[in-house]
Amino acid sequence: MTHLWVRAEQRPNEDRTGLTPEGAAQLIARGIEVTVEESRTRIIPIDGYRDAGCSIAPENAWPDAPRDAIIFGLKELPDDGTPLPHRHIMFGHAFKGQHSGRRLLERFKAGGGTLYDLEYLVDEQGRRVAAFGYWAGYAGGAVSLMTWAAQQQGGTCPPVSAYPNKEALLADLAGRLDATGKPRPRAIVIGALGRVGTGAADLCEAMNVQTTRWDMAETASGGPFPEILRHDIFLNCIFARPGTPVFVPQSALTADRALSVIGDVACDPDSDYNPVPVYTQATTWDAPATRVHDTPPLDVMAIDNLPSLLPLESSQDYAGQLLPSLLTLDDPDGGVWARAKTVFNDNIKEV
Repeated sequence: MTHLWVRAEQRPNEDRTGLTPEGAAQLIARGIEVTVEESRTRIIPIDGYRDAGCSIAPENAWPDAPRDAIIFGLKELPDDGTPLPHRHIMFGHAFKGQHSGRRLLERFKAGGGTLYDLEYLVDEQGRRVAAFGYWAGYAGGAVSLMTWAAQQQGGTCPPVSAYPNKEALLADLAGRLDATGKPRPRAIVIGALGRVGTGAADLCEAMNVQTTRWDMAETASGGPFPEILRHDIFLNCIFARPGTPVFVPQSALTADRALSVIGDVACDPDSDYNPVPVYTQATTWDAPATRVHDTPPLDVMAIDNLPSLLPLESSQDYAGQLLPSLLTLDDPDGGVWARAKTVFNDNIKEV
């Protein structure tokens, strides 16, 4: 019997899940065994999974799970160097030149396990079957506007925390913007036709922020783009890959610009293809923005788990998208799983 083991997330400020109790019940009806770890942070209480018929395991017990279990989580595992003998479903961030990704692949090679990277679960046309992109863009736009509001009052963005729902987020954000006493800023979203960019643009529209929307056609000539510097806020919603142009180079720091906030929603600072090479580390919930230039100020927001600011909406949305693929786990050598395994095998050869 196929056994899916849903682990507790071990990263700080990570309340999301990729499986709801309703989805778990469908998997069990399909003949898939489901174990769910207890979690102090998961937005959905454990009782819902117990009622759905799941087995319940202690928090972070996954290293001792049966070897044939498929371990399912969202964010990265603790970077402790231990070999990984299981099959894992998660966002590994290991296939796009990220330097930390090689360490993860070395652990899989040492343990003999397999990574089904959620970013590489794709259909026959190469489209991702599930993504948090919309809520990443939505939350990223919100924290970027918070950063701008704090900047107008002479400070930097204070710590952020999860909201019970998007209405609470919008009410808080509107209050911060109104408190500046200034007109709304102007923003530009690059990648505006994708899921991430759509979320960012929708957030800006909800806050009455005038927004320029660019996508592939507008960036086809290659960067940098001086038009970005004429906006107050730039929201990068394009994932780094070979051939991605540089949107904001180091020279922009001292250039004549209106730009004072970069929201790098894609957040790939350690990638060789980073299109915003003015910073080197992701920001955090405790320190959402980093100042990369003082006069005039330029702050970068680059939190890498933005959808967890809205854990309920993002979990429900993502779990709904992913469930049809999870229902095919009884055939892990076919369909989306076979394609993801091929990507893993191609990359593990380089380790």
